[in-house]
Amino acid sequence: MHALGVNTWVWTSPLDDRGLATIAPKVAAGGFDVLELPVENLGDWAPDAAAELLSDLGLAASVALVMPPGRELVQADPATVTATRDYLRSCIDIAATVGSPTLCGPAYASVGRTWRTTTDERAACVRELRDNLAPVLDHARQAGVVLGVEPLNRYETSLLNTVAQTLEAIEGLPSCGVALDVYHQNIEEVDIAAAIRGAAGHIAHVQVCGNDRGTPGRDHLDWPGLLGALDDAGYDGPLCIESFTAHNQSIATAASIWRPLAESQDALAFDGLGFLKEVMTGQRHTH
Repeated sequence: MHALGVNTWVWTSPLDDRGLATIAPKVAAGGFDVLELPVENLGDWAPDAAAELLSDLGLAASVALVMPPGRELVQADPATVTATRDYLRSCIDIAATVGSPTLCGPAYASVGRTWRTTTDERAACVRELRDNLAPVLDHARQAGVVLGVEPLNRYETSLLNTVAQTLEAIEGLPSCGVALDVYHQNIEEVDIAAAIRGAAGHIAHVQVCGNDRGTPGRDHLDWPGLLGALDDAGYDGPLCIESFTAHNQSIATAASIWRPLAESQDALAFDGLGFLKEVMTGQRHTH
């Protein structure tokens, strides 16, 4: 049985202390185990206060990094790379403060940045990424946090789209794994379950949602097959529902949320929670 979590993006963006104080009790009362906290900008919310609040509510934390335009680790000027590494190190400290074992997201290039490369150019980008991640991963090791590098779909990046590409890029790097998001996998993987099994021993974190970014279970994904593949891969961490509110212009545009994906944001989260519990307990054998 996996712990089940939800990202605060389901309800708000950017997360701040007031939003956290509203969302966290609702999430805990509704039966979630984990609250996923995105760090859009340093200082948006107070890690020490968040840690205390979640502890009081019996919630664990996971932390998501955010890569808007201007945060880059490849094909960028030195000042941008330095600033991005500083941001990532700060996020690692935040993860350690709130007790998250991982920091996850596309820690390589800004979301929406795409460019064509030859095979040799792409290999050079991967080498550059590995070099630029090295001091971040050293910091992660010292903090006891694993960096989960998340492949994104082809419309959001041209660098790491598949699990196999990501595993190749991070091979041998310490304190580093792959973060899986079934939304992106549904677009990019020929066989999602096989891709998950291929990441055995390297899965840092898993985010889930319907294939349309909506409610898990209200979609065409083979959820028993996906969860079975995670079991086969030896992953025993949380499954965190990640979706987005359509009511915030910047996040809705970035995530292409043009219409409501459920009756309400609460329904998206809590109906998804109920469905995932049913699948894990064997009460639901098909999607």
